[in-house]
Amino acid sequence: MELEVRHLRALCAIADTGSVRKAALQLGMTQPSLTTQLRRIEGAVGGLLFTRDQTGSRPTPLGHTVLLRARPIVAEMAALVSAARDAAVGAGEARLRVGSVGSRVVTGWLRRLHARLPDTDITIHIEVSANTLLQLLATNQLDVAFVHETEGFPLTVPAGVERRILTTREPKFVTLAASHPAAGQPEVRLADLVDDCWIVDPTADHEGAALRHAFAAVGRCPRMVHVRDNTTASDLVASGEAVRPCQPTAPPAPGTVIRPLHGDPLSSELSLATRSCTLPPVEIGALFADLEGAYVDAASESVAYGGWLRTRGVGVLRG
Repeated sequence: MELEVRHLRALCAIADTGSVRKAALQLGMTQPSLTTQLRRIEGAVGGLLFTRDQTGSRPTPLGHTVLLRARPIVAEMAALVSAARDAAVGAGEARLRVGSVGSRVVTGWLRRLHARLPDTDITIHIEVSANTLLQLLATNQLDVAFVHETEGFPLTVPAGVERRILTTREPKFVTLAASHPAAGQPEVRLADLVDDCWIVDPTADHEGAALRHAFAAVGRCPRMVHVRDNTTASDLVASGEAVRPCQPTAPPAPGTVIRPLHGDPLSSELSLATRSCTLPPVEIGALFADLEGAYVDAASESVAYGGWLRTRGVGVLRG
């Protein structure tokens, strides 16, 4: 078996996510397929590349040696593809490649970008994983990215990538059925939701781990179900089968309500990530101002978030 770039990309994904399962989701593969591929790669190199246990997958000494060679090759191939796309777009044509986690803010941000840069070809790439966005940024596949970092679970920030903080602590709210016993409360305590099943996205960075950490403070372990599809997740919540953590700017789906969690046990830091070598400081500042304006608009339009802010007497952005 001869190693190809796709094999090296798979090894890097396993090392970056710390899990064959998470790497398979990131690569758009099934876990059994990636496991089989990994075994073939290990057979080709003649040794074990990762140790696997209940905590995940970690590179062996041989794995570290292979990854040391693999990463520059994967990055160079990504840069080659990006350069080819640049050439295909046409010399001299302005282009901005935007990445973002899913957020209510994205639409308003794009609207502001199009208004300010009418002659620029602007594309958007949405990912659940902020770590994936940072990797795309580091390998010149994106120019700028809006990312969330779960409190207590730092992102892996590649060399050369810089972040400008939008807000240091955005609270996570909970969405639940309008018929839920806690739906009438202005704020919901985790203790009132210990018997509920919580929906988490397995591809989201540390969402499940953060939820387990928050529940540990009340001496419980949450019941969780992994759902990637937003439509299915919304239907499960509306039917009363589950509850779900959500961004405070998110609008409630039909049959659901959104409520703050008492004490804000879950939160994220929001930032704009860029590569300093790609965009001039003045343009980064303008991109940040566009994002900031879109975030303020989204927060102002949210009944739940607006009420949360008023009760605390704070502004939308707290840095």
